[in-house]
Amino acid sequence: MWLQPGRGGWCGSRMEWVKDFYSETGRWWAKAEAVISERDHRRVAKLHEYAGEQPQRVLELGPGYGTTAAVTANAGHSVTAVEISDRADVASSFAAEVTGGSLTVIKEDFYAVRLAGQFDVVSYWNGFGVGSDADQRRLLTRIATEWLQPGGVALIDVSNPFVWASWHGDEEHLMPDAEKGYDYELYELTTFDPITSTATDTWWRADTPQEKHTQVLRCYTPADLSLLLAGTGLTLTTIVGNPTDLLQNQHEYLAVLKVASDS
Repeated sequence: MWLQPGRGGWCGSRMEWVKDFYSETGRWWAKAEAVISERDHRRVAKLHEYAGEQPQRVLELGPGYGTTAAVTANAGHSVTAVEISDRADVASSFAAEVTGGSLTVIKEDFYAVRLAGQFDVVSYWNGFGVGSDADQRRLLTRIATEWLQPGGVALIDVSNPFVWASWHGDEEHLMPDAEKGYDYELYELTTFDPITSTATDTWWRADTPQEKHTQVLRCYTPADLSLLLAGTGLTLTTIVGNPTDLLQNQHEYLAVLKVASDS
């Protein structure tokens, strides 16, 4: 499956692969994928559906190349985007082109970054699940206690174990496509550990097969996500998507979270 890999911050030596993985693969794919697409507009439409269309202060975690952050800003919002990898350099180029609201790109680890003020919306598109359950809880707690305004909403894409499990053992061979901006012949191997509900996604270039680049994504069913949220200050309000698609087709689903009333 040709997927844009997840993105995110890191914490601790066991997760030092994150910056290198997304920087290296970002160099492979930037020419093809650092362009605004319909997916970015769909994401902003979801933001408006669940948070409203009025100008808002938005924190986007792991924005990658910054295409969704740019569309969000052009819709009139004030966007702060925190990205640890070199994809942030591409995202910064979009900031200069924003004509609606504003876009500030911060190249830093979002587990460690200190931000001024709070936000009406915290979004994390395509990347949640990097690290351990404890890492996710620490991030979710930061969202609830440091970043999210009272009454605000968090929109988080969560890796779906049902579909990732169905891809266990799949290997893809992807040829270059210069017209679309894909310059390298690549291989991808996907595996899934049902005990830890973790997907491992490994990529390598055909000309350097000894140099493999791997991302590891913890997957959560909606029930698992609800358990993960316990004690973080956030509560799950909605899962976006068709239940049948969730079982069979969607490698991730959008979770809508709000600060728990008893926090």
